[in-house]
Amino acid sequence: MPYGYNGKILHVNLTAGTLTVEEPPESFYRKYLGGQGTGLYYILQGMPAGVDPLGPENMLAITLSVVTGAAVSGQSRVMINAKSPLTGAIGDSQAGGFWPAEAKFAGFDAFIIRGRATKPVYLWVHDGQAELRDAAHLWSKVTGEAEAAIREELGDSKIQVLQIGPAGEKLVRYACLLNMCNRANGRTGMGAVMGSKNLKAIAVRGKKKPDIANPQALSAIARWGARNFPESDIYGMGLHGTAEVLSYQQKSGGLPTRNWASGVFEGYETIDGTTMSETILKARDTCYACVVRCKRVVEVTEGPFQVAPHYGGPEYETLSTFGSYCGVSDLAAIARANQICNMYGVDTISAGATIAWAMDCFERGIITAEDTGGIELRFGNAAAMVKMTEMIARREGFGDLLAEGMVQAARRLGPEAETLVTAVKGNPLPAHMPQVKRSLALIYAVNPYGADHQSHEHDPSYGGYPERMAELGLLDPQPDDVLNAEKVRYALYTQQLYNLLNTLGLCQFVWGPAWQLYGPSQLVDMVRAVTGWNVSLWELMKAGERSLNMMRAFNDREGFTSAEDKLPPKLFQPLIGGPSDGIAVTEEEMAAALPLYYAMCGWDAEGRPTRGKLAELGLAWVADELGLD
Repeated sequence: MPYGYNGKILHVNLTAGTLTVEEPPESFYRKYLGGQGTGLYYILQGMPAGVDPLGPENMLAITLSVVTGAAVSGQSRVMINAKSPLTGAIGDSQAGGFWPAEAKFAGFDAFIIRGRATKPVYLWVHDGQAELRDAAHLWSKVTGEAEAAIREELGDSKIQVLQIGPAGEKLVRYACLLNMCNRANGRTGMGAVMGSKNLKAIAVRGKKKPDIANPQALSAIARWGARNFPESDIYGMGLHGTAEVLSYQQKSGGLPTRNWASGVFEGYETIDGTTMSETILKARDTCYACVVRCKRVVEVTEGPFQVAPHYGGPEYETLSTFGSYCGVSDLAAIARANQICNMYGVDTISAGATIAWAMDCFERGIITAEDTGGIELRFGNAAAMVKMTEMIARREGFGDLLAEGMVQAARRLGPEAETLVTAVKGNPLPAHMPQVKRSLALIYAVNPYGADHQSHEHDPSYGGYPERMAELGLLDPQPDDVLNAEKVRYALYTQQLYNLLNTLGLCQFVWGPAWQLYGPSQLVDMVRAVTGWNVSLWELMKAGERSLNMMRAFNDREGFTSAEDKLPPKLFQPLIGGPSDGIAVTEEEMAAALPLYYAMCGWDAEGRPTRGKLAELGLAWVADELGLD
């Protein structure tokens, strides 16, 4: 019997209106583990090359893992993959909340969605049953309204809803999916893919928890986490959320400011985690079975930027992209922009970064108030930032252009605007700076779905957590500001581990190689306790490496080469002010690191997985798909 998983995958053909159930063998689950690995398997197997990301041929894989729903912190996450309408490369996004565990209890391990419905529908999954229902009455509703309507219609207030908002319906290229109206599968435009399919939501409810192979061992791991959490390095995240790191980034000169011109922001104290806790924080929320409680719930009842607690509160990335990126120090305005994104279903990182880029263009005269409909889109203008966020979400006025993404908008405006872009493969840079954490430069460049801050462990952890790093064979800590051979190895090994976390659907604040609550050896113990498989860290790391290679293989099939593994010109320009004044990434170090990284991966000089590497990972079928020699 399966432990930890249901053994059932639901295939949804929206064009035909059919639902079919697949029951893969145990060997499939052990090899791919669920999550990112499973999603990529179905996409590479079932989707032709070169499809329109917003066409019916694109596949949307919404996946759980073999440990989702187990009673331990950090496992209730949902992974989504498709071809990205923002980048044209593989799309990838993760989110926590209660939906992932509830979906597992509803009887399925993954939802593989093909085609396009002729009219809006939503998927209702409960206790092993599934049906498509009319969603015409839900179309155009914001997330809070749609969630309430679905629960009322189905007669159960405990139903969990994963949905798109109006931005996904309008195909904003960085639209996202949300559950609980505040847990976002934010990056790479997965909400636009779902909107293109006329699929509004997936509602789930279930009462059957998967069997656990060793409940006593799992309980011991959970108790260890609860007991050690108050003394751990993530305890502050429970108190102040991810916003805890904002002041640290400022002190290191690594807080992106005014479209990445500087690493310091004079207004940082008004928007940091402590200030949020002392002013607008209403409550701390959590994900299923998690002790950390890092999710913010904020409320603003007075002034021009009012905020309702139902839509959560801003994370560090949101505080930075709408705050320091835009030169805005008004916490209520940032919280309001966050609420708009959660109501309409928009990635806050992409929205804030794109607005900051537009402000840079405005300051330089590349765009004017005539272009923006009279909005003075200048750094520090909080009202303009909030208004433009809403215009993007609704695709109104100048917001319609920005909804196409920073890179597409820059191409329409011309070469001068393109020099101000802060994105890789079309995906805007998150709020961690390669200038002061140099391995980020490499991973931002090579990551298959573009710049992402949660695709490897950041530089300070190498020297800060030697015992856990030793579990990965990393024994030679390097300074934060170098990108030598050992730093490339560190970046690759931790990238493979983070891809494992995305395959197992584990929270990177709870599970990881360094400052997280649990380390690598405990991760192995947990997977063994849940599944009963006598897995090793080596076997699990290979699963992470497998996912990384599948993503690169997808991009290769779509025509991506090493030419796309590049950083925007902004990162090669010296920063201004503070501890990072005058610092820049250099062309020379990137030119040396890239071929070394490819070689360590077992890829060719163009960054493509070779047949030998794919065969070593049990992916010979992918090599056949690519026609490799």
